[in-house]
Amino acid sequence: MREWLKKIRIAKAMSQTEVAAASLISVQFYNYIENGSRRPSPDVAHRIAEVLGFGRAWYRLLETEHNNREKKISC
Repeated sequence: MREWLKKIRIAKAMSQTEVAAASLISVQFYNYIENGSRRPSPDVAHRIAEVLGFGRAWYRLLETEHNNREKKISC
């Protein structure tokens, strides 16, 4: 699960519906992204990052949970 993404969205006081609409994607697809079951395209990742205000780190949405765990273990 992309807990960090959910935390950012909640900190911005936005619902999944609001983020999805502003990112021009379906709520279901956003939910899949936030829950880690789907990975967005670079274009969609960039749009979500802009909506939530972490534009420079948009690439984080392209990382898989498996890659994130490996990075934590190797650090």
